Amino acid sequence: MSDPSATIIYEDKPIQTINAWTEGDNLWLSLPDLAKTTGWELKPEGVCRDELCVPIPAGRAEAFLHKEGSEDWLNLSEFARYIEQPFAVDTEHGVWSFGSRPEERQSRLTGSVAPDFTLPDLEGKRHSLSDFRGKKVLLALWATW
Repeated sequence: MSDPSATIIYEDKPIQTINAWTEGDNLWLSLPDLAKTTGWELKPEGVCRDELCVPIPAGRAEAFLHKEGSEDWLNLSEFARYIEQPFAVDTEHGVWSFGSRPEERQSRLTGSVAPDFTLPDLEGKRHSLSDFRGKKVLLALWATW
């Protein structure tokens, strides 16, 4: 065990934790600090946040969970790798930053509307993006520089 505390930036919210320890590129949080820092909680069905529960993979509990005395710990780094959540660490300063989960990043793109523009086709006829509203459009762009 090392580092009794760490600064964690979780989805753009910085939090100073009390019960954290590191082991290489793994960040372990006590279960109370896990809930306070990330909103995730360990439940019988897995690691849960709001309505979403992620089961711990069979045969891999030791990579995710650790018991030290009477306190239970979760490896937040391993969990982030498992759910494909990006993270970065500055081990020298004890700062860990966890980005948005993939489904959150993808939802930002859903429903986005491209701005209307008009361009000529190969014959010089002008077309506006709005002419194709309600249809799927593939835009192929390139640059020569």
